[in-house]
Amino acid sequence: MTFSKDMPASLEDGVDSHRQIGIIGTGNYARALAKRFVLSGFNVMIGSRRPLQRQLSAIDECLCDIELTSVADCIKKTNLLILAIHAENYKDTLSPHIGELSGKIVIDVSNREVPARRQSNAEYLSTLVPDAHIVKAFNVISAYIMETDFAGGSRRVFIAGDNEEARGTVCRIARDMGFNPSDLGVLTSSRKIENFVLNLFPGWKVPLFLTFGIFNLWCLYIVYIYFVAKTAYRWDQIFVKVLNKPLCMTGITILATTFLPGNIAGILQLYNGTKHKRFPKWIDNWLKVRKQLGIISFVLIFSHVIFSILVMSPTYYRSWFQSTIIQIPSNHTSDLQFPMTSWMIWKGEAACLVGFLAFLILCFLALTSIPGVGETLNWREWQFVQSKLGYSALVLSVAHAMIMGIPGWIKKGPIKTLGSITFLSIQLPLLVIILRLVLCLPCISKHLKRIRRGWERETTKFLTDDHLGIKEKYTALNPGCGCSGNSIHACETAIRPLPNSQTLLPTSNHCDCSVV
Repeated sequence: MTFSKDMPASLEDGVDSHRQIGIIGTGNYARALAKRFVLSGFNVMIGSRRPLQRQLSAIDECLCDIELTSVADCIKKTNLLILAIHAENYKDTLSPHIGELSGKIVIDVSNREVPARRQSNAEYLSTLVPDAHIVKAFNVISAYIMETDFAGGSRRVFIAGDNEEARGTVCRIARDMGFNPSDLGVLTSSRKIENFVLNLFPGWKVPLFLTFGIFNLWCLYIVYIYFVAKTAYRWDQIFVKVLNKPLCMTGITILATTFLPGNIAGILQLYNGTKHKRFPKWIDNWLKVRKQLGIISFVLIFSHVIFSILVMSPTYYRSWFQSTIIQIPSNHTSDLQFPMTSWMIWKGEAACLVGFLAFLILCFLALTSIPGVGETLNWREWQFVQSKLGYSALVLSVAHAMIMGIPGWIKKGPIKTLGSITFLSIQLPLLVIILRLVLCLPCISKHLKRIRRGWERETTKFLTDDHLGIKEKYTALNPGCGCSGNSIHACETAIRPLPNSQTLLPTSNHCDCSVV
């Protein structure tokens, strides 16, 4: 490894010279950092503007062996400093020591109250001490997580800085502390890092609003057909029996919207003849929230399963059970009949089986969405789970709805079937399944696979003088033309079409070709 002349000596000496850490600041986060460094085997020194007024051992006995000194002394004795103060105090604290910070690594751990638009705290710090190596790190780790390994939360540390060696040093230190460093490159990335902690479920807003809208639409339709058009249920059944219907209908609709953008993306790639043309923004954003949509659909379907178990009885699901009549003969007027429903018929058992299989697959899909579980899968396993098993769950969900609805469709007739909730709820999932089957046809899937491997429709066109605007003609190197090494051979004079694997070279009118 080579080092620039302006790097501090500590960088040239290796990682061991960075076991001495200087922390400027004595607040909660500074003390948490100090404790973590001590437990990780580092030597820590804390610099304070008023060291005589601070008693670290009185606050935490784990800090009793840490040297507390002035800011100037801390900067002088250490080559790696962590700035654990607010950004508004940077200038007053560091202005007297700008010369001494030259060539040292300064880690900024501050956060903002509002998102950064033009300049991050770390970039502002770099303008105050331009000769120091500013690195943004540790700001996404809370003081509580910093102090204990048993706290929940992410252990990933995002790191950004203009100096590659300085970033590498901070990455090694973070790894020694038990964290997972993630190098994001230059210091401009610190804006993204500082904005990260200010985000409140950034990828969930659109999926949640979409789910809320679809759920309300289904609720309004169910209220209309079961309470306005006809009275099928009592109002006291709205809390479980009636609410269970829009839950399952919204769940299968959201599950379909999870897979629909992938099909649309494939159609657009076929239409454009290339994978390098960017998708429309709405498709791009839709593809990015597929995980959130899948999790929401799982939660809705899980709720549907719980509600169905609560009301699983012949009273609520009469069409699922056999109807038995007990008849008592009478000598005077007529027989007394008592209808009883006992055993579940084929419709109920088939619906339960198919629904259970779909729910089981969805549970597995939700489990692999957990980062710790998903990271154990390779790409082929991940693709199999999220694509093939995902579509299997969608097909089984549609089959579950059809098993429940087909007997009623036959009884009602085609006109009334169009307004059935089971019929309406499977239209979008059926469309997604049909699109998937079309894209899986050999003639289409083979072409789509070529596009996703880099083939472009434009590369098959002939290049003529009019297209190029020059007098030279282009030909393609053909592996069978006999050209090898640096030799020049006479080839065909005709201009060939350009396959992907060939390289274009300018040729003279004699069509001599050379090898690159």
